[in-house]
Amino acid sequence: MIDTNALAAAIHLLGGSWQPWLVVVPGILIGLVIHAVPGLTTSMALAICLPLIPYMDFLQALIFMTAMYAGALFGVAIPAVLLNVPGSAAAVGTTFDGFPMAQAGRHNEALGLALASSCVGQAVAYLLLLCLAQPIAAFAIRLGPPEMLVVSFWGITLIARLRGRHLARGLLAGVFGLLLGTVGLSVRGAARGTFGFDLLLDGIPTVPAIVGLFAAAELFNLVGRDYIVADITRRRVEAGRILAGMRDTFRYPATLLRGALLGSSIGILPGGHAIANLLSYSEARRAAKDPERFGTGDPRGIIAAESANASSEGGSMATLLALGIPTGGATAVMLVAFSMHNITGGPAFMRDHADLVYAVILSSLSQVVILAVVGFAFIFVAGFLVKVRLRYLVTLVLATAVVGSFALAQNMAGPVTLAVFAVIGWLMQRFDYPVAAVVVGLLLGRLMEGALLRTYQMSGGDIGFMLTRPIALVMLVLLVGSVAFPYFRSSRVAPASGRGRTV
Repeated sequence: MIDTNALAAAIHLLGGSWQPWLVVVPGILIGLVIHAVPGLTTSMALAICLPLIPYMDFLQALIFMTAMYAGALFGVAIPAVLLNVPGSAAAVGTTFDGFPMAQAGRHNEALGLALASSCVGQAVAYLLLLCLAQPIAAFAIRLGPPEMLVVSFWGITLIARLRGRHLARGLLAGVFGLLLGTVGLSVRGAARGTFGFDLLLDGIPTVPAIVGLFAAAELFNLVGRDYIVADITRRRVEAGRILAGMRDTFRYPATLLRGALLGSSIGILPGGHAIANLLSYSEARRAAKDPERFGTGDPRGIIAAESANASSEGGSMATLLALGIPTGGATAVMLVAFSMHNITGGPAFMRDHADLVYAVILSSLSQVVILAVVGFAFIFVAGFLVKVRLRYLVTLVLATAVVGSFALAQNMAGPVTLAVFAVIGWLMQRFDYPVAAVVVGLLLGRLMEGALLRTYQMSGGDIGFMLTRPIALVMLVLLVGSVAFPYFRSSRVAPASGRGRTV
């Protein structure tokens, strides 16, 4: 399945000149810095750097942009662990166990876990892409609206399971997020839920809403405390403890590999990179013998979330290179870079420029090693946040979030959205409703609505149409199984534990 001639040509391209490699470290650093600041996004960084693209050859431009992407995939974990502020939707799952570890003075280990998981996730994804680029393209092109509809429902139900016995609260929060996701103009051109505000015609700004739900809401809870880590002896940034966290990652190979494979699979779907970390976290919790430990600082939570987040890059790049279809804002900007060099992504690109495809994959595998070194050094800079008084840190983060949300929306809709969702997030935390379910619903709202409408148009309202979609049927079976299995397992465990008791 690997074109050996194209692979040999790719090796010659990368080994014949040192110029493509000059942009790797700067690209990784830009990605790390951008996503270490709440409110800034990968697509924003890529868009800012677009004017540089015409001055590079096409291979160097692709390597530069994938290096920024690689750095960003780990960069989002830094504020998630240290501040409970996900740098993007792709790091929401990292906050669940990353921040509790930081509060306990284990921020070094948590960042080491995130770095190693991110590197392994990216390596697995690109190895799969190297071996399966053409089959992945063939599979992705068979996913139509019915399959996307089932995947969206699956995402909501899996995240709702994060509440354990409070499944109803999780589902209610997910449905609330779906309703928020439909605000604005519908796919048929009707305005919904705007309350007369023209700023909402394009929908609720996603990034400011997510930052508000997680960042501002959590910062409210930090008011009154002096430092993130109360014990002064635990505020140090220590190389040995970071390395210990990186080693601990490999103590959970099943969690690591499951997250990488799940992220690679979901990454090929539009918007999949945004929910891959949450779905992986949910599956890791469901498969654990002690799920109650998740959310209290369990390393498996970070590993599951970060490996899936990082590996989703490989899936999204597969869709971009093989089909010419962007699955998110970052890959959409990359598609613009294609056009700057008069190149169109898709099957023809895979056929006519297979050497470039393999060169990008091989360079991305090399970037994993460079990310491990650069990311390790960057942790020392980021780790000093635990030494800053919260009165200054909260003010700085809130100010940065407000400025970032305004820059992203280009109007006051960003800051207003951040403020409103900060209150919503704080109320949901206070009354024990899962904020993550709202985020997933918000991300999937437009996708699910469009998939539902197109599925209805394709089927003519005949539910038997699903019988002609074997992939969708398999996904439906998996959906039902993922919801029913935990109840089945608990019903079997309860009688067994009862028989073992003595009176």
